[in-house]
Parts: sequence; C-alpha cells; structure tokens
Amino acid sequence: MNQAQLMAQVKKMQSEMAKAQEELAATIVTGSAAGGAVTVEMTCDQRVKSVKIGKDAIDPEDAETLEDLVLVAVNDAIAKANDASQKRMGSVTGGMRIPGLM
Repeated sequence: MNQAQLMAQVKKMQSEMAKAQEELAATIVTGSAAGGAVTVEMTCDQRVKSVKIGKDAIDPEDAETLEDLVLVAVNDAIAKANDASQKRMGSVTGGMRIPGLM
C-alpha cells in the first residue's frame, strides 16, 4: 500500500468517524432505577436531556433514597451511552481501540 492509498483510507475513516459522532450526539438512551420511578435520558455523547421522577419516588422524609435512585439512573444511562458509542465507533474503526474515542 502506498502513501496516497494510506492517506485516502485515513481521510475516509475520519469522515466516517465524524458521521458516527454526529449520529451518537443525536442518539438518546434511557437509564432507569426502581422500575422506572426515576428515568434519565442522555445522548450518547453524554449530555443529559431529561430527568423524570415519579411521584411515588418522592418522600420528603427520605431524600437519600431519591438521591440514590437518581445516581443509579444516571449511571445506567452512562453505561448504555458508552455501550452504544463503543459499538458504533467499533464499526468505524474495525475494532481498533483508538485512544480518546472509546
């Protein structure tokens, strides 16, 4: 493979990666806790879009439980976003782990 072919492949991969990053920024995952009592919607580039808390999860005498449920829902959303990102970027990179991308 000559240098021109290699550069063409690099440009193609960069273009595909940019497209994948745009798709991931528009893809929304939902994390939840306590059977959906708390849900968090997040994009796959990890921007929180919404947090919803069911009335049954709100107990003024027990704020710690609600805090824990929000934490669990956020972490669930992050895990789902990371999984989707790894799958999508892996399809672009052919499974190569490129620092800073995954």
